[in-house]
Amino acid sequence: MFNSIKRDLKRRKLYKKYESKRLLYKALISDCNLNQDLRFILTQKLNKLPRNSSQVRVKNRCILTGRGHSVYKFCRISRIKFRDLANQGLIQGCVKSSW
Repeated sequence: MFNSIKRDLKRRKLYKKYESKRLLYKALISDCNLNQDLRFILTQKLNKLPRNSSQVRVKNRCILTGRGHSVYKFCRISRIKFRDLANQGLIQGCVKSSW
């Protein structure tokens, strides 16, 4: 469970490290005014970057449990833990509704 959290943190660090290079390469590759050979070389450089440095490899996980599904982005907590914390009164402004 916690290995997935560590793996995700590692991917986030790699993404942050290589973000500027990746954006630069992608912008230059999509530029039609550049020479075809230069664009091919840039594509190869982009492919040599680590796979885990891509943004799509980053997964939103719950910071308490490591759950990967149904995680609220604004607080990075899964729906199950959010409900538990709200029922305990630990989240301000959150009231259980009943009708």
